[in-house]
Amino acid sequence: MTAQDTTTQDTTTQGSTTQDSTAHDLVARRTAGHSLEGAFYTGQEFFGLDIEAVFAKHWLFVATDAELPEPGDYLTLDVGPYSILLVRHGGDDLRAFHNVCRHRGARLLDQEQGSVGNLVCGYHKWTYGTDGALRHAPSQPPDFDPGCFGLKPVHVRSVGGLVFVCVAEEPPADFAEVAALIEPYLLPHRLREAKVAARVDLVEDGNWKLVMENNRECYHCDSHPELLRSFFPTYGCTEADVPPQLRSAHERYLRADAELRATYDRLGLPFALVEELDTRASGFRIQRDALDLAGESFTPDGTAACRRLLGDLPTARLGHLSLHLQPNAWFHVLSDHAVTFSVLPVAPGKTALRTTWLVHPDAEEGVDYDLGTLMKVWRATNEQDARLVARAQQGVGSPAYEPGPYAPTEYQVEAFCNWYVTRLREHLWR
Repeated sequence: MTAQDTTTQDTTTQGSTTQDSTAHDLVARRTAGHSLEGAFYTGQEFFGLDIEAVFAKHWLFVATDAELPEPGDYLTLDVGPYSILLVRHGGDDLRAFHNVCRHRGARLLDQEQGSVGNLVCGYHKWTYGTDGALRHAPSQPPDFDPGCFGLKPVHVRSVGGLVFVCVAEEPPADFAEVAALIEPYLLPHRLREAKVAARVDLVEDGNWKLVMENNRECYHCDSHPELLRSFFPTYGCTEADVPPQLRSAHERYLRADAELRATYDRLGLPFALVEELDTRASGFRIQRDALDLAGESFTPDGTAACRRLLGDLPTARLGHLSLHLQPNAWFHVLSDHAVTFSVLPVAPGKTALRTTWLVHPDAEEGVDYDLGTLMKVWRATNEQDARLVARAQQGVGSPAYEPGPYAPTEYQVEAFCNWYVTRLREHLWR
C-alpha cells in the first residue's frame, strides 16, 4: 500500500475532513451535540467565512465607556480586514468610523489609543472632526464638496457602559431588544462612570471558536485553582449532573444562592437567568449568581478586592453578574469591580483576547485596591485557558481528529456551535 493509499484510507475511516470538502459540505453535515470538524478551526476558507458571516454582520463588544472618558479620546481595532476607529465626540456621544481616509484610502490613525482634537490623515493631511465630517482637504479645486467625503460611519451603541460596534449596513435588529433586557442588570453598577484599573492583551494560539467554547464550560475547571477558590465548580450542572465529589460544593452553592436571592429581592436587583444563546441573532445569557466563601469577589477568600464599591451598592456580598454575548464577549460584574473580555480573530490559529478591569472612579490604587490582587485570578485563569486552547488547536489539526460528543454540562458549548453554524447556513444559503 502506498503512502497516498494510506492517507486516503485514514481520512475515510476517521471521518476527517478531506481536501475536496467545501464549506457548504461541512456546514450541512454538522452533527448536533458534537464538536465541529477540524477545518472549522484550521482552514483559511473558514477564517474568511467567519469574518464575512459572523464578525462583519453582528454586534461586537469592543470597549467600555471608561476607556474613552473625554471628548477626543479614541481607540482603533482590527476586525479581519476592517480597521475601526472609535472616538468620543461629546459627553455621551460615541462615534465609530472605518479607519480609512476618504482621499486615497490611507490608514487614518495608526495608534491603538490616544486623544485628538481633529482626526488628521498622516499622508496628505486631510482633516476630519470627531463627528467624521471633512474639515480640511488641501489643494482641492473650487468645486470640491467636502460634504461628500466624510468618514464612512460604523454602527455603535453603548449598553450600560459596554460599547458595541457593527460594520454591517443593516445590523441584527434584535440587538435593541437584547440591550433592553441586559441593561437593567448592568445599570446599578454604573459602569459608564467607572475607570480602567488595568487592561491586558493576550494572543492565544487557537481559533477564536475554541477560545469561546472553552469559556462556556466548567468541565475543565480543575485546571483553574485560583478561580475555584471563589467560583463554584458546579457551573453548568443540573441537580442530576452533580458528581459525588462536588456534592458538598453544590450544597454550599444552594445555601449561598438562597441567601443572595433574598438580598437581590430586598435591593431590587434583577437576578433571574435569561438564556437565549442560539434562538436569536444576538445570542446572549445573563444571570446574577453566587460566589463561594465570602461571596464578594474573585479573591482567595472571596472578599472584595476593592474597598470602594461600584455605583451605590450597599453591600459587597452580591456574588457576580455573569453575561455572555455571541459572538465575542463575556463579562463578570461584581460589587467592587468589573472584568470584561473581548475576543477577535487574528488568523485561523491565532486569537486576540483583551481583558479589562474596571473600578469605582474614585478608587485609588494602593489605597482602595492592590492591582496585583485585583488582577490575580483572571490573569492566571486566562493564561491557563490559553494553554488549554493551544492544546485543543494542536489536536483539531491532526488527521486523526474527529468530532466528539459534548457532556451535559457542556450544553452552552453546543448552543454556541449551533448559533455559529446557523449564522454560516444563513450566509451560505441566503
